Amino acid sequence: MNIKEARSQFPALDQLVHGQPLVYLDSGASSLKPQSVIDALSQHYAKETANVHRGIHFLSAQGTMKYEASRKAAQEFIKAPHEHEVIFTGGTTDGINLVANSWSDIFLNKGDEILVTTMEHHSNIVPWQIAAEKKGARVVEVPITDAGEIDQAAYEKLLSSGKVKMVAMTHISNTLGTINPISQFSKMAHDVGSHFLVDAAQSVAHMALDVNELGVDFLVFGAHKMFGPTGVGILWGKEELLNQMPPYRSGGAMIKEVTIEKTTYNELPEKFEAGTPHIAGVNCLKAAIDFIQSIGYEAIHKHEEEILKYATSELKKIKGLRIIGEAKDKASVISFVIEGTHPHDIGMILDEQGVAVRTGHHCTQPLMRRYNVPATVRASFSLYNNLEDVDRLISALKKAKELL
Repeated sequence: MNIKEARSQFPALDQLVHGQPLVYLDSGASSLKPQSVIDALSQHYAKETANVHRGIHFLSAQGTMKYEASRKAAQEFIKAPHEHEVIFTGGTTDGINLVANSWSDIFLNKGDEILVTTMEHHSNIVPWQIAAEKKGARVVEVPITDAGEIDQAAYEKLLSSGKVKMVAMTHISNTLGTINPISQFSKMAHDVGSHFLVDAAQSVAHMALDVNELGVDFLVFGAHKMFGPTGVGILWGKEELLNQMPPYRSGGAMIKEVTIEKTTYNELPEKFEAGTPHIAGVNCLKAAIDFIQSIGYEAIHKHEEEILKYATSELKKIKGLRIIGEAKDKASVISFVIEGTHPHDIGMILDEQGVAVRTGHHCTQPLMRRYNVPATVRASFSLYNNLEDVDRLISALKKAKELL
């Protein structure tokens, strides 16, 4: 991968922050956008504005074609068997809420269990808690090891209860960077009759997704962490499950026929896509997919692996710094604390030097309690970062230590 060429496609990097060139290390929260995605968004609002699926005039027909081309691109992107299994959502959180609400209506009963891990984002915990409370079921925690890996023996024991109906698990931890062996864990869940949802919000920008190889029932991700726009995402689900699940929202597009007395629902995927969608966002999703494919996951992985290795080595040289989570299989995310300092103070000093990191609990409070820390500093790297960014981070951290 030509890193100079890759960086040149991101106009956000060509700016000063507090008089310093920007070092953006917060891609785990939201990635920067390449010019091709920005241009696609601008083109839509400048020349292509029209509602989709609702008109016979030129702009509407053209918009519908582009909208459905994005669905086709998403299907091929994740190797989904059928195009109509791809549901456009408002993002990862929206997709999980859709499944938690609609799936639980059919498949969850009193006394059943839903497994989530200690490392889950709140968005993959709270929707399941709400669903469980409505049905008289319960959410059960799958513990992790000190290294930040799922305790496989504990997971297997929890599955053996005979009560587990759903396992909801992150592919890559947004805080630890741990890459979970989803295909192995989903098979274990299926062996006891459970369904399996994978939160791919963090993995989609770093590694290829194949729903067949993963062996899951549902997969969710958002566009904004894979160089696309905010407010749009994908839910993929197995056709037979989606057909059984009731609509999550109601309104236009998701109906076949409406009378005052009764409504007949539409087929997939329209059944779950009520109202006017985020048309510009969906079209830009295809631009983001095209961008990723133009570089290739193999090149992305090799580049990010080099950065992760270098950053880990350099961070460990800083006295008093402790990395939280050191799984054997990790993505380019590093969380850490420095003895005698608060993460927020570190983040503020780094910002003054043009280095953007994330500080806080990262919407993973159960994980913070597991490691007995209130918060961490998180540096999350992407394909547009380089080794110089790591050097800037290390230099800024040393200055922060001196000041604090």
